[in-house]
Amino acid sequence: MNKPYILGIAGGSGSGKTFFLKCFLEHFSTDEVCLVSQDDYYFPVAHNMTKEENILYNFDLPSTIDHDHFEADIESLMNGQTILKKEYTFNNAVAVPKMLEIKPAPILIVEGLFILHFKKISETLDLKIFIEADNDIALQRRLKRDLIERGYSHDGVMYKWINHVVPAYKEFLLPYRDECDKVIVNNSHKAEDIICVTEEISKDLREKLF
Repeated sequence: MNKPYILGIAGGSGSGKTFFLKCFLEHFSTDEVCLVSQDDYYFPVAHNMTKEENILYNFDLPSTIDHDHFEADIESLMNGQTILKKEYTFNNAVAVPKMLEIKPAPILIVEGLFILHFKKISETLDLKIFIEADNDIALQRRLKRDLIERGYSHDGVMYKWINHVVPAYKEFLLPYRDECDKVIVNNSHKAEDIICVTEEISKDLREKLF
């Protein structure tokens, strides 16, 4: 297999990366595209923490990611090798992590907060997409997710947002915005807006690659 076309998708918390990816992947078969998510490369520390320690621990730093493993798996996929990776369950003690089998494909998507900050990863990307949302909209999305899906308290979510999330975004992601090929502003609550964007990008890729 030839070297895959590598698409990097970066965006802060609440920017809508997950929904963007869901829409984008629907344009391709599983044989045409594969996805590697930075979130699955957190160093495993949360299972030893109390709720209070978890709130204070800053997960929004590059040092919390096993970037050597992240980089090695990307390289393996570039070389046509299948990788196995245990799913990260975001501090959910009752969740049983899946073993992810990721097979190489003509399009390789790499997504996460720090993918542009990790220089070795950034240099492999053929197309860089930056997804952003206004601060208040991103916060509301974060609150909805963490209160409902992850069982955090409102005060805990706000503490992390003010002390961890926003400073990390400004230091480790925002400086790379202008070097990206596409900047997508995702303030809309209409699914159709993002669906249209992913249709346009996927059409361009199909014309280029297939």
